[in-house]
Amino acid sequence: MQIKNLMSEELITIDKDQNICDALRLMKKHKISRIPVINTNNNIKELVGITSEKDIAIKLGSSKYGNLAPSHFHVSTVMEKDVITADETMSVVDAAKLIIENGIGALPVLDDDELVGIITKSDFIDLCKGKAYGRILAEDTMSREIISVSSKDRLMHARRVILDTKVGRLLINEDDSLGGILTSKDIARALTSFRKHVPDKHKQAQIKNLLVEDVMSRNIVTMPLESTISDIAEAMLDTGYNGYPIVNEKDQVVGIITQSDLLALIVELEEE
Repeated sequence: MQIKNLMSEELITIDKDQNICDALRLMKKHKISRIPVINTNNNIKELVGITSEKDIAIKLGSSKYGNLAPSHFHVSTVMEKDVITADETMSVVDAAKLIIENGIGALPVLDDDELVGIITKSDFIDLCKGKAYGRILAEDTMSREIISVSSKDRLMHARRVILDTKVGRLLINEDDSLGGILTSKDIARALTSFRKHVPDKHKQAQIKNLLVEDVMSRNIVTMPLESTISDIAEAMLDTGYNGYPIVNEKDQVVGIITQSDLLALIVELEEE
């Protein structure tokens, strides 16, 4: 199967000279987590980058940008300039491999250098509803390495953990149990609000008071260990969640399964 059969052709893009508040608004409105960046020149839209909620969260927390207001952050400041793209005739397996090998979340799709679509990890999930995936359990695919922080940790510490471990979400430990989930989206929105509303002279001191518990989501949805991959794929498609903590019969978290895990499974099965 070629990616032109899976990709999204309804393109949401943003100009490089717009600011990150515009980017976050577009992502929220269209329920997406990354967006291609274009430069409009003589009515020709040239792909010049791609940016994500994670990129914004990382840059907003950087001391390099001092007290710069979010409205002054051009998208060109936070975007990834070296964009990895795909041709619309590329196979689904090759596209999945490209995403996994480069640790990215999406591939803009080109046809004769024209941007014609985008394929994200989410677009692959529908493949996991097939019969073969209904015979594979969560415990066979999940990541057993659980990366977590405490609800009492500073938000900037959580940002650093996400940056260092290259994950998109952290499980939150609260009183020795699962208290919530913190995503790149949560951090990006919190830091945008902080930079927008806290006076410059207080920013350096007050950012230390911003805690994980102030930002994390307590609406935790888990999946049981005996869930099939098809079950998890259906849940992801229904809710839009990109990952689920996996719990045993005692409701203890024993792993996590994300879109990246499903993507790796697709490559494994489709290559057999």
